[in-house]
Amino acid sequence: MDWKTLLSAFTAVFFAELADKTQIVGIILAAKSGKPLLVWLGSVSAYIIVTAVSVFLGAYVLGKYIKPEVIRYIGALLFILIGILMLLKRI
Repeated sequence: MDWKTLLSAFTAVFFAELADKTQIVGIILAAKSGKPLLVWLGSVSAYIIVTAVSVFLGAYVLGKYIKPEVIRYIGALLFILIGILMLLKRI
């Protein structure tokens, strides 16, 4: 097993997801429903599917046709664009 890749993926996702809006949604749903286990199961299930789609697209679609540097720049530009739109209250 490639522990370096596993640890790198875990660390990147852990810190990227820390205190993001999905956690806030989870907190609110658990508080309102009073059923934290079901909220956790639903959240984990959704995240597994989203991550599987992301990994598939990265490994078998984008990774074959686009260089990683280009993907990184596109991602950075999208984050900047989304930030500007949020500041302008467009989204």
